Amino acid sequence: MRIAIDAMGGDHAPKIVVEGALAAAKEWKDVHIILVGNSAAIEAHLTERPDNLTIRHSEEVIEAEDEPVKAVRRKKDASMVVAGRLVREKEAEAMISAGNTGALMTTGLLIVGRIPGIERPALAPMIPTMDGHGVLALDLGANMDATPEQLIQYAIMGSIYRSKVHGVDKPRVGLLNVGTESTKGNELTKTAYPLLEQAPIYFVGNVESSQVLRAQCDVIVCDGFAGNIMLKTLEGAASAIFSALKQEFTKSIFTKLAAAVLKPGLTQFRKKLDYNEHGAAPFLGIDGLVLKSHGSSDANAIKNAVRQARIALQNDLVGTISAEISRGKRDITT
Repeated sequence: MRIAIDAMGGDHAPKIVVEGALAAAKEWKDVHIILVGNSAAIEAHLTERPDNLTIRHSEEVIEAEDEPVKAVRRKKDASMVVAGRLVREKEAEAMISAGNTGALMTTGLLIVGRIPGIERPALAPMIPTMDGHGVLALDLGANMDATPEQLIQYAIMGSIYRSKVHGVDKPRVGLLNVGTESTKGNELTKTAYPLLEQAPIYFVGNVESSQVLRAQCDVIVCDGFAGNIMLKTLEGAASAIFSALKQEFTKSIFTKLAAAVLKPGLTQFRKKLDYNEHGAAPFLGIDGLVLKSHGSSDANAIKNAVRQARIALQNDLVGTISAEISRGKRDITT
């Protein structure tokens, strides 16, 4: 299983990316990791060189402030673009990047290509839940708008991902909405609801955003506009809560003592909400495995992204999605 990693992408590249890739290469000998980027910069952080890790040199880097489409088209020797070409040309089965999200989406579309029959790929990160299992949410920003038919494709891809990668038996799929009744919502959700009922998934109906953290479903689908607002609201709320707790627990000697007693529980709770534990978010619908790590990823997050990619490849995630979408097209035409 060959996995290309954009060594120059992310806030702490290449050091953190190299450390995470090295840890993954040492743990999983059935994976061959290709670090793509400036070879001198990469080698400066390689403390050892396992047999299943190689370097593919590239001169350019796509920066966070670059305009995605222009950057991908003009910087043909950028580490992210080269990694995408490795997947397209079957020199790698997967790619991982913590770099510019828009550029990675563009790389997936223009360099790797879509799965036949998929109208729009979706960004599908895991949202932590109180039970620790998380919910896969898509789309959370790859496309601001969506049609009812695209939501059906999101639901099918998300269901397959949770089954193949996370081992969830019969994943529960919910539709993000303002109420649980089937008649609630805007035209998009009201039209999509009966279509989701007929889709080859376990559809559990509408799910309100207030219930997402309570694990009412395993997969939740929405358009990218609503999904991105939900994600950033949850992230902001979590950050504000932990900041407020820190202020309260440092006010006096008594609150500091209370904090010491509660620290193990609070640490465990924070770990549940830590994106580093989930590793990366897949772009589902791309004809090759493309994973987006958080820009602030640490080495553990990069290693976990490799773990995700490894499991997805072992279970033929892309092939299964392609076959299911193709079968759905045949069912419609017949």
